[in-house]
Amino acid sequence: MPPFWSPERHADRRPALLARNRIQAAIRAWLAEQDFVEVDPCALQVSPGNEAHLHAFATDLIGNDGQARRMYLHTSPEFAMKKLLAAGEPRIAAFAHVWRNREAGTRHSPEFTMLEWYRAGEDYTALMADCAAILRLAAKAAGSSVLRYGTAECDPFAEPERLGVAEAFARHAGIDLLATCKGAETDAGALRAQCDAVGFPVAADDGWADMVSKILVARVEPHLGHGRATILDRYPLAEAALARPAPDDPRVAERFELYACGVELANGFGELTDPAEQRRRFEADMDLKERLYGERYPIDEDFLAALEIMPEASGIALGFDRLAMLATGAPKIEDVIWVPVG
Repeated sequence: MPPFWSPERHADRRPALLARNRIQAAIRAWLAEQDFVEVDPCALQVSPGNEAHLHAFATDLIGNDGQARRMYLHTSPEFAMKKLLAAGEPRIAAFAHVWRNREAGTRHSPEFTMLEWYRAGEDYTALMADCAAILRLAAKAAGSSVLRYGTAECDPFAEPERLGVAEAFARHAGIDLLATCKGAETDAGALRAQCDAVGFPVAADDGWADMVSKILVARVEPHLGHGRATILDRYPLAEAALARPAPDDPRVAERFELYACGVELANGFGELTDPAEQRRRFEADMDLKERLYGERYPIDEDFLAALEIMPEASGIALGFDRLAMLATGAPKIEDVIWVPVG
């Protein structure tokens, strides 16, 4: 295949790229109508995020004294944007370039654009309505009546299905997930026994989170977002590092993911604002990262300090390139990125 900059290939890619621009303009206009302020956080941060399975790009910042200080390209603008919530901004949004190492493929790019937005003082269910509106906007801007990925199709104008994670695991994998966790505590042995009972293969050294991820990817995700979008809601608390617990069930959190055509598009939370609990979760995730990958990332102490005064809020991150890919029917994410990673 010729390079993206060859005139013949660019001519093939250009319609989808122009549609991407129209989608972005439509979303920007909608956000402005909803009284969101668009912000532009710097990508260079003291911590890239503290989730065990997210991998960052590191660099050294050289000071005027010639001394090097380790910094990271953020995996999300989340910490920076929550500091703005603490500063008093009530509704903010960003189209942010973010970087994630060890991620490349038809649906992944090491550098991609994330649309992230926050609502202070509003329940996380408001984000679900936002997602439905954004799917409609994207399809209209692309001149399409469906979202498409491969042979899968999703009607962006239909009301999304709201499905609990526990129900999805029971329906599609035959797994009683909540029987294997209590609050942040998990029981890998109990989950392994269920996997054995339904014939789902897991490795001998898989932990609870590893098994949950494998089941989700292999048995659950392929069924989501067909015909209409799916809002996969109420993740186990152990799978929601930055979300607050659900008030009616301490086993689950106010976390949901948006799916269309079997593709995950967005990840939303009712935000955790307890700095002590957030520190505990970060440290546990970094302990796990060190065991699995031999490295850990620093904790952003300013972020934890900001949580002390941050108001109750809801927030969400949406993979903008993936949205453009589905709205245009592009087969891979590089087809909707103007200049792919070199």
